Amino acid sequence: MKSIAFHNLGCKVNGYEMEYMQQAFREKGYHIVPFDEKADIYVINTCTVTNIADRKSRQMLHRAKARNPEAVVAAVGCYVQAGKEEALKDMSIDLAIGNNRKKDLLPILEEYLSRREEKGDVQKGEEDKTLQGTTIIDINRTAEYEDMEISAAAEHTRAFVKVQDGCNQFCSYCIIPYVRGRIRSRELEDAVEEVKRLKEAGYREIVLTGIHLSSYGMSGGNDFSRSRLPELIRAVGERTGIERIRLGSLEPRIITGEFVRELKEVPALCPHFHLSLQSGCNSVLKRMNRKYSAEEYYEKVCMLREGFDHPAITTDVIVGFPGESEEEFQETRDFLGRTGFYEMHVFKYSRRKGTVAAAMEGQIPEAVKGRRSGELLALDKEMSRKYREMHLHKQAEILLEEEKEIGGERCQIGFTKEYIRAAVPLKDLPEGEKLSGRIVKGELTGFLEPDILRICL
Repeated sequence: MKSIAFHNLGCKVNGYEMEYMQQAFREKGYHIVPFDEKADIYVINTCTVTNIADRKSRQMLHRAKARNPEAVVAAVGCYVQAGKEEALKDMSIDLAIGNNRKKDLLPILEEYLSRREEKGDVQKGEEDKTLQGTTIIDINRTAEYEDMEISAAAEHTRAFVKVQDGCNQFCSYCIIPYVRGRIRSRELEDAVEEVKRLKEAGYREIVLTGIHLSSYGMSGGNDFSRSRLPELIRAVGERTGIERIRLGSLEPRIITGEFVRELKEVPALCPHFHLSLQSGCNSVLKRMNRKYSAEEYYEKVCMLREGFDHPAITTDVIVGFPGESEEEFQETRDFLGRTGFYEMHVFKYSRRKGTVAAAMEGQIPEAVKGRRSGELLALDKEMSRKYREMHLHKQAEILLEEEKEIGGERCQIGFTKEYIRAAVPLKDLPEGEKLSGRIVKGELTGFLEPDILRICL
């Protein structure tokens, strides 16, 4: 059987879809090898969220073809969905397969291989492009949810479960609605059954994820009171026996008093909420086409903190958005410090062709973006330490995941429900037992490293 190598770029949804594709080929008997080895087939699950992501996608495609010029190279996902014409011109790409067709990668590839053998294994070149194939649908006209299901994941204790695809928000900097299409959702029963099987396979924690998770179960519009996400969380918590449920990124507008009350009734839910902010300045939020104000966002954070005991609130922030003045940046910085996050993902604005923001005046120089990013990263480090300190001398439960040496001592590392990294020395754990995947309880007593606390059982 032929050898095949996979490489994934981009978001957690891409990661889930990659695991499904690998599973399909593994079950068919293909020999899966590391991407840096020579293979008969290379599959690159691409990303296009920024121009840098486009460049990385191209680099990996070209690297695969250079490693084995005779190999079949398949470009899958967002990069080819956004630029079909460019993909078809790229001589490193043999197959271009867009979104909502990843589940069909195996039959598409095998049909291509059959055509290639019939043609006498002719190598593609400028003079002969007849073998190049493409399967890219008009993603903005489909209402089909691409059904996938995995039975195992790359991580041994935590599995991501995709339940939603597409986005209707059209933020001015974002290409994703154009390459992922309109919102559509997985059937609730299918998601519950997958979590059950993952639980039976030994997973202790699942992460519900989607391109715009808060739109789960909605048919359109922006009325998040119609979202079925709370119903899904409750069903997974009540019917699967999974010990932990973690959520992907949430739309701030989904947070209401009722939403918080419903989530509090699910004991397995981890009090870790990622609310994407992007800017703490209202004028910048308006230019970004974010549909809330900084004040409304802060109100949502307060609702979560009133409902849960010191929940972890994490966020995304973009610095250097077109037209962002020093005053607007300082307004964002002040807002972040006042709100107090556990962690922030700080991004320098990247101009993305095809978006509204790419044509805006007032593009910010890279040096200014770099300085602002540095300021926020320093603030992030300060806030993260304060949040961890808040949990010292408190009881916590850790899901153990891996072994690591810290200060000359072998430890098992894991995460609390709030996603605080913590370690327990191996000498404090029972010998002869499988440690990865166990949940242990104890007191968080101090710092072993800046981002790792010690837990005493």
